[in-house]
Amino acid sequence: FGKGCVISMLKIAVLGGRDTVMGFKALGLDVFPASGAEEAKEIFRHLTRESDEEYAIIYVEENLAQYLEHEIARYKDVPSPAIILIPGREGPLGLGQSALKAAVEKAVGIDIL
Repeated sequence: FGKGCVISMLKIAVLGGRDTVMGFKALGLDVFPASGAEEAKEIFRHLTRESDEEYAIIYVEENLAQYLEHEIARYKDVPSPAIILIPGREGPLGLGQSALKAAVEKAVGIDIL
């Protein structure tokens, strides 16, 4: 790389309840614990705002994702950030599976799952 070349590092964020996200911190991911729907919306908007810290992937705990439907929908047809739903401590709610199924069906044209 030449002199003065700036390489921006794309990062990975995890948004969810404190018990869910803290394990990801040990992996070096940026964690954002949220205690409820309003706090999750505020954090999600911060994570998706254009800034120096650009997130390529944002993992969102399913139980909070249900409150962020409209915000998440804005990113379904763009390559970055990829919004990926993950189960919380209570186990999967099926939202992540539904999103994956819809994406595969859209890409392939039929339901293969």
